[in-house]
Amino acid sequence: MKVLTKAEEQVMQVVWKLKEGFIRDIMDALPPPKPHQNTIATILKILMEKEFVGIKVFGRQHQYYPLVSKETYSKSSIKNLVKGYFGGSFSEAVSFMIKENNISLEDLETLLQQLKKQKK
Repeated sequence: MKVLTKAEEQVMQVVWKLKEGFIRDIMDALPPPKPHQNTIATILKILMEKEFVGIKVFGRQHQYYPLVSKETYSKSSIKNLVKGYFGGSFSEAVSFMIKENNISLEDLETLLQQLKKQKK
């Protein structure tokens, strides 16, 4: 799966949230400072080329909707992060988070319980 730039991901977050929307809807949902409408249109064009968004045409109006789910992109992003920084080892990634105090013992216990439920 293709990787999104920070700006593309910010627009995709809005498209995922809205489920479908026109440029004005997307602009309104973005946090300040809001980019120019032409910038949003360019980003949406790139997202269409990357096959992340689809388009419905209503005269001169274009309505955008996600072609890739947020969950699918999240899975791919996490796998790429672990592959790039931890040699593909999720256990090394979790160890890193423990060392950095980003994950608590309670969180680990909850994860372990979820894994045990999935195995059954």
